[in-house]
Amino acid sequence: MPKLDLEAMDYEELWTLHEQLTQILSEKITAEKRELERRLARLTGAELNCAAEVNVMKRKYPKVLPKYCNPLVPTERWSGRGKKPRWLVAALEAGRKLEEFKMTISKTTP
Repeated sequence: MPKLDLEAMDYEELWTLHEQLTQILSEKITAEKRELERRLARLTGAELNCAAEVNVMKRKYPKVLPKYCNPLVPTERWSGRGKKPRWLVAALEAGRKLEEFKMTISKTTP
C-alpha cells in the first residue's frame, strides 16, 4: 500500500478515508468478537462436561467420621485429618490434651 500524505489531503478526502477506516475496523472487530464468543462457548461446554464427569466420579475412600468434638460447641467436630481447627489449637495451647476431646463414635453419629 502506498504511503499516504495526510497533510496534503483536503478535508473531503480525509473524511472519506476516516469513514472507510471506521467501516473496516468495525467489520474486523465484529468478526473477532464472533470468533472469541465461539471459542468461549466451546470452552464453557468442555468445562461443563468436565464438571459433570467429576460429579459422577465416586470417592476413592470412605467418608471419615469425626473423632474429636468441641465440648463447648458440640457441632464443631474434627476427624483428625488435615489442619487442626482453631478451637482445638486454642485448647491445646491452653494446656489441655488431645485425648480430652475424643468422642465415642457410634454408627448413628452424622
